[in-house]
Amino acid sequence: MATTFKTITANDVTNSRTLLHEAIPLTGTIASGTYNDDNVKTFSHGMFQSVYDYPYLSSSANHIFDITHGYSSDSALSGTGQTQNAKKINIYNQMAAVLVGHDVTGSIQKFDQDGNIASGGTKHKEVFFLNFARLLAKDEVKKDSFRISFLTGGTPDARTDTMTIGDYGASTSYLVNSPAGEYGILYTSSATPNADSGVGLIYYQAGVAVFTGSIFDGGTDSLGPGYSSGSYDSLATGSNVDAMADAIRNRLVDIDFNNTVELNSTIYFCRANHNEFNYSANPTYLSSSQIRVKNTTSDNPVSYITTVGLYSSDNELLAVAKLSEPLKKDPNTELTIRVRLDY
Repeated sequence: MATTFKTITANDVTNSRTLLHEAIPLTGTIASGTYNDDNVKTFSHGMFQSVYDYPYLSSSANHIFDITHGYSSDSALSGTGQTQNAKKINIYNQMAAVLVGHDVTGSIQKFDQDGNIASGGTKHKEVFFLNFARLLAKDEVKKDSFRISFLTGGTPDARTDTMTIGDYGASTSYLVNSPAGEYGILYTSSATPNADSGVGLIYYQAGVAVFTGSIFDGGTDSLGPGYSSGSYDSLATGSNVDAMADAIRNRLVDIDFNNTVELNSTIYFCRANHNEFNYSANPTYLSSSQIRVKNTTSDNPVSYITTVGLYSSDNELLAVAKLSEPLKKDPNTELTIRVRLDY
């Protein structure tokens, strides 16, 4: 326990914020094919699928993302006779309530193509959701790093129609009018990202990607069960959510993004002046049962600093920092020890 204390003033403290990024590449073979779908977990409620990086019954498997599909109650695809109609509406409303929020009347707002929710405009009423695990997304997805590619037409061996969408330019044009934090617009092209080419949204802190089913609508840009071609509308209305998830997983080419870890630090500059801390505070530093200072009267006192303690205003120990090696301290030297507290 320390017996000598030195007050740390505001001039001795500074704060810093560091963003650490890690590249996350997910190939389409992880989502389908590599493990014969043993890494894809379905549930009795039939509202989403969970994808793992290994057969999910294995203790070493890690959850990667969840995938589901939903549409708005006023979508052209909505109807009482459609398969899992109520569940698809509930999925859409649940995600919209969290990611888009409510208007002044308390009604759930819809996903907006250009992010300008209040002005109306085009709405994404039929969408797929990819909810990435916190293990991958960490604190948030890095802006202008998200790319996802789909095989939107043809067969597995004829990938002539691959579409890549991404949050191009989002590092300077992201939006902040979401209760879930910052988000960017997903575009079909990096050359001319504009409101008309927006096909989805990526919510950075939430780790959720939303993209419209219209990218698979008609012609060669079609979506069918497994790898077959077929109408997106017929699949969305006539198949359950698991079948929709299967169709998307089998069309995935790859997903790439960088995650972000926000590291906040408080740095304390602990200063020992020439006339301070020259004597050991270690109660075991004894000679003949007395605190040992020096052997010869003319010698300068010497101590070796090994530990820095941070105390509260009432001298309660709060944190301890250990030095990599002892630092010699005597009246001829002054030391400044930099202590960083990360949180």
